[in-house]
Amino acid sequence: MLAPDWKDYKILGTGDGLKLELWKDIMLLRPDPQAIWHATVDYKKFDTHARYERDRAGGGRWIVNKPMPDEWQISWRDCKFYVKPTGFKHTGLFPEQAVNWAKMSEIVDAYAARGKQIKILNLFAYTGASTAVLAKHGAHVTHVDAAKGMVERAMLNCKLNGVDSANTRFIIDDCKKFVAREIKRGKTYDAVIMDPPSYGRGAGGEVWKMEDDIFDLVKLTVGVLNNPIFFLINSYTTGLQPQTISNILSLNLQGGNVCAYEVCLPTEQKNVDLPCGCSGLYTNIKS
Repeated sequence: MLAPDWKDYKILGTGDGLKLELWKDIMLLRPDPQAIWHATVDYKKFDTHARYERDRAGGGRWIVNKPMPDEWQISWRDCKFYVKPTGFKHTGLFPEQAVNWAKMSEIVDAYAARGKQIKILNLFAYTGASTAVLAKHGAHVTHVDAAKGMVERAMLNCKLNGVDSANTRFIIDDCKKFVAREIKRGKTYDAVIMDPPSYGRGAGGEVWKMEDDIFDLVKLTVGVLNNPIFFLINSYTTGLQPQTISNILSLNLQGGNVCAYEVCLPTEQKNVDLPCGCSGLYTNIKS
């Protein structure tokens, strides 16, 4: 599945473990573990604003080549997002997720046309692109992430899009613990978005490992769903195939349909699309 409708974002070249990106007017060169082929462009010929350089200890830093803003805005369809280069090579936005924004927006719009508002639980919700897109389309989104800084940036993205504050709720919490408490409180949702990390460690020393924990988390989270409309899982874990995500959804959710797919970004190179992880989407659309 290729991310659709980007005008402010382009991949100009890939290869040799790198990708050359244009984020509106800002050009960045970043590592990409999937781009293992030889580059067909000479990165040195491009006037990049900054490049991310890894160090031997496993971290890295941005090398700024010419003046650039600390953060700026880019647009997708009628939505806007802040972009800000941060540690660990990230920019605060994953453009490939436009595949899923488009799919979920269609579902939300269909229900809104019938006067129904979908209640969505967005777990590991990061800087809130999905939250902003779907709340702008009229859904009510409960946004949960353990990192205070990410939740604050999500709030900024929602404000940037003119999202009605009545359509969002922001929670700084461990996702698994929050879900367990919601079940005890008898709270229910119509849909779930889940974007867990490959590996993580909680404030209490709890270890999260995608391969070991994702099935049980999905099984637990099904407990907050009342006649679920959709359930989306995103994975950036190397080696975790779309069919694995499909099986996890099918084993935990009855009825409906499951579609799993590799998420990719188009590039300016002929016949080259960049793989960016995978997603699985359960849907049970009601008339």
